[in-house]
Amino acid sequence: MFNHIVKGPQLWERAKMRIPGGNQLLSKRAEMLLPGYWPSYYAHASGIRVTDLDGNAWIDFASMGVGACILGYADPEVNAAVHAAVDQGVATSLNCPEEVTLAETLCRLHPWAHMARFARTGGEAMAMAVRIARAASGKDRVAFCGYHGWSDWYLASNIADANNLDAHLLAGLEPSGVPRALQGTALPFAYNDIDALECLVASHADIGAIVMEPMRHQAPTNGFLERVRAVADRIGAVLVVDEMTSGWRTAIGGMHPSLGLTPDIAVFGKAMGNGFAISAVIGKREVMEAAQGTFMSSTSWSERIGPVAALATIAKMETQPVVAHLEQIGARIIAGWERAAAAHGLRIQAEGPAAMPTFRFLDSAQGLALSTLFTQEMLARGYLATSGVYVSFAHTTQDVDAYLDAVDAVFAILADAEKKQNAAARLAGSVKHAGFKRLTS
Repeated sequence: MFNHIVKGPQLWERAKMRIPGGNQLLSKRAEMLLPGYWPSYYAHASGIRVTDLDGNAWIDFASMGVGACILGYADPEVNAAVHAAVDQGVATSLNCPEEVTLAETLCRLHPWAHMARFARTGGEAMAMAVRIARAASGKDRVAFCGYHGWSDWYLASNIADANNLDAHLLAGLEPSGVPRALQGTALPFAYNDIDALECLVASHADIGAIVMEPMRHQAPTNGFLERVRAVADRIGAVLVVDEMTSGWRTAIGGMHPSLGLTPDIAVFGKAMGNGFAISAVIGKREVMEAAQGTFMSSTSWSERIGPVAALATIAKMETQPVVAHLEQIGARIIAGWERAAAAHGLRIQAEGPAAMPTFRFLDSAQGLALSTLFTQEMLARGYLATSGVYVSFAHTTQDVDAYLDAVDAVFAILADAEKKQNAAARLAGSVKHAGFKRLTS
C-alpha cells in the first residue's frame, strides 16, 4: 500500500540508532502515528502542503507543526521578515530592539500584564514561569492541572504516583532522572474540579503557584475559573495560565480574557511565531519583578529571529481575519466529521474549540486501532491526518470539502471494522503507541 514511502521510514530507523527516542518531540514519532509507514521527514512545505523525502506531496490535516504554524507553512510575510533579520545579523554583542517591541505589544494585547520575558521553547518558558511564581510567592509547592511539558517541576508529580499525570494529556511519563527530593512538590487536580484544588490547599500550606490551561477541549463549568482565581488570592499563590496550545487560536493573544480570567502570569509559544522558535512569559509587574532575584539567562533567548517572527505573525493576525477563519474552518470540519459518522453508523465524539477540533472513537476496545487505521487510510488518499486538526489560516473551504470527502470514504471502512471488530487486522503495520513509551531500535 505504501511502497511510495521509502526514505522516511528508512531514515527513522537510522535515527533511532543515533538519537535517543528517535527525534526531539514525542508527538512526531512514527510510532505515535502509523508505525512503520509514516513519512516521518519533510523536504519542504508551503501552505498546508508537505513534501516528503520521496517527493510525495501530502495535504496536512493533522498538527500543522504541532500547532505552531497557525498561518500555514512558509507564510510569505513572516518569512520575509525573518529573511531580512537574517541579512541584518541575528546575534551580536548587543541586544535586538525587537524584543522591546514584542514586550510592549504583548502588554498592549493583555492590559493586565506589565512586563515580559522571552525564551525559545514552551518547556523553557513554563520552567521560567514556575520559577518566577515560586520566587514571587516565597512558597515551593505547585498545584496544577493539564499538560505543561517535560521539566523537573512537572514530572516530579509522578514520583509519588506513576499515574498522577495520566489524566493530563500524556500517560506514562517517566520521572527517571528527576530528583526524588522533589516528591510532593507538584500536586495534580482535575479541570473543573474545584473541590480537588481545595483539598490540596487544605493539606498543603505552602502552595505558591497554581498552574493550568484556561481550557483545552472541556469548557469551564460552575464558575471554575473564577473560583480558582479566588483560591489563588486567598492563599497568596501566583496563578499561571499556560496558553501554549490555546494562545492565538480563539483570539489575538490568549484565550483567558474571553473566559473572564485574569492570571498573574500567562505563557505563550507555538503559534506566536508561526513555527519559528519563540515563547513568552508575561505578567503583573509585582510578580515579574521577582525574576530579577533568580538567575535565568540564555544566549539563544537574545537572538533576533524569534521576536521578529512573532511581531510579523501578530501583525498579520491584527490585519487579517485569522481568528474568524480558524473558527469557520474548524466548525466545518466538526460538522463534516459528525455527518460522515452518522451516515455510516460510526460512533465518535467530536469536540472543540473549533480552531483545534478533535474527535475520539467511542469503541473503547478498538479505539487505538481505529485511530491508527484512520491515519493509514487517509494517508493512502494523500492526507496527513489524525483524530485532531490544528486549523491554519492556509486551510480553505475547498480544502476542507475535499478532505471531508476522503473522511467519508474512510469512515465507511472504520464503521465496518468497528462492526467486525477487526481494525487491527486491517493495518499494514502495528497499532500506534498511546502515551510515552521507550523506543527500541
